[in-house]
Amino acid sequence: MSGTNPTNPMIPRRRALAFFSLFLLDSVIARISYSIPEEMPRGSLVGNIAQDLGLDVKRFISGKYIELDADRGVLRVKERIDREALCGQTTPCALHLQITLEDPIEFYSVNVEINDINDNVPTFKKEEMKFRISESAVIGAKFVLERAMDLDVGANGLQSYSLKPTDNFILKLHNQQDGSKKVEMVLQKHLDREAQDHIALTLTASDGGEPQLSGTMRVEISVLDVNDNAPVFTQETYKVTVMETATRGTILSTVSAEDADEGSNGKVVYSITNTLDDVPNLFQIAEESGVVSLIGNLDYEKTQRYEIHVQASDDGGLTDSCKISVEVTDTNDNAPSINIMSKTKSVTENSHPGTVVTIINVQDADSGDNGKVECSIGENMPFLIKATSKKFYSLVTDSEIDRELASEYNITVTCSDEGVPSLSSSVTLTLQISDVNDNAPVFERSSYEDVKLNTVITVISIEDKDSGQNGNVKCLISENIPFILKSSENNFYSLVTDSELDREMASEYNITVTCSDEGVPSLSSSELVVRTGYRVRRASWMNLTLL
Repeated sequence: MSGTNPTNPMIPRRRALAFFSLFLLDSVIARISYSIPEEMPRGSLVGNIAQDLGLDVKRFISGKYIELDADRGVLRVKERIDREALCGQTTPCALHLQITLEDPIEFYSVNVEINDINDNVPTFKKEEMKFRISESAVIGAKFVLERAMDLDVGANGLQSYSLKPTDNFILKLHNQQDGSKKVEMVLQKHLDREAQDHIALTLTASDGGEPQLSGTMRVEISVLDVNDNAPVFTQETYKVTVMETATRGTILSTVSAEDADEGSNGKVVYSITNTLDDVPNLFQIAEESGVVSLIGNLDYEKTQRYEIHVQASDDGGLTDSCKISVEVTDTNDNAPSINIMSKTKSVTENSHPGTVVTIINVQDADSGDNGKVECSIGENMPFLIKATSKKFYSLVTDSEIDRELASEYNITVTCSDEGVPSLSSSVTLTLQISDVNDNAPVFERSSYEDVKLNTVITVISIEDKDSGQNGNVKCLISENIPFILKSSENNFYSLVTDSELDREMASEYNITVTCSDEGVPSLSSSELVVRTGYRVRRASWMNLTLL
């Protein structure tokens, strides 16, 4: 895959394709994909994500299998990746990484596709299969052989079978709905026990990889006398529906096959022939009765449908087959999972309504109504939670915020599904309200007069409701008057006489006190204090409040 760097179309980009779309919250989502083979050595290059997306590499977080080389801005293999262990038969196999950046909120989705290499040999569960076939078996008689298993996929997976020698039998393959092949050994030449009572064959399964890998199984045939009727199932297909909560031992169905022969030639034995999936670990069949029961735990979220292949064999080696289609139904056994994609730790008190505080992703592994989710928050808060897209919610401001009324909010987000009974999950977010300089100093009293000479005239207490630098206050008075303003701790000031007062020089002084905070922009208040030279009284308090 090739393309160009999204920030500079002239820079080539290796194995990457990024495209952008407008998110509902005006955040840009970028998706980029890489493709690598499995089993790459640790440290192998995956892609230069910093170059491909034009981002600051310090804002990334490494994953389990993929890590970031912060010095070069490239993704590298962190741990050995086994595609078969990671994805099994599922294709394509990919690691999905999600990167969230804040201020502004942005999402980046990185998909790393893991390509299969031919590192698994086709294998048979058994080393050999034994058949006892009557010499009277008719031309065209079919004998089901075990299928091989290859964990690889695509061309590297199982491609062909061969059977040798081919004097008496040929091989026929039938495609199955699950993608596998039904392998049958078909009689093409009459058997003669007197001429040959034992036949040894080799079944070979080969994949299509380079180099080609193959596995073998021995087929041993004992030729018997006179068994001219094969078992026949009463149905070709059985259909069963079962809830994912069904317990072990639950009986799902009973299959039945009839054989017209008498004695041991007419005795039918049942078996399950699946080898490529989890069927042998989840289901069992009683050899004589054909009762099919559950021996494992079902999970609708993992697999919704199974196909059980059943074989009926008589004592003479003749067989017939049928299949059981098992549909698994969902129950509400998964509570919603809440994932905080991007969280703002604080919001300013002058934020406009609709400001995004955090983005929330909610997943519910159940299906239908069991997987439908609604989220809510507590009442009497200046916030609102709303759905922005499928499985995504945003927490936004709903009204004006006043830090002086509340400097912190604990917001509990609860998400519930629509199952019966409903399941829910909650998460609590702590949000700090940061201050803005929206309160000026205010004097409590407007006039002061008649104070004694050479004493403290008044004490001024300054109060600013803002915090931090916005609440630090400095005060000054007019110049060329016989008074000075002395500061003390915690925004307290004392107004004292600086020299003797002379009534003949001035019978009254107009003293203006101006207080300013250190906010940006700075806010201030001024107050006129009147002092009469010979009509004095005790020192008083003057409170200045910044609203």
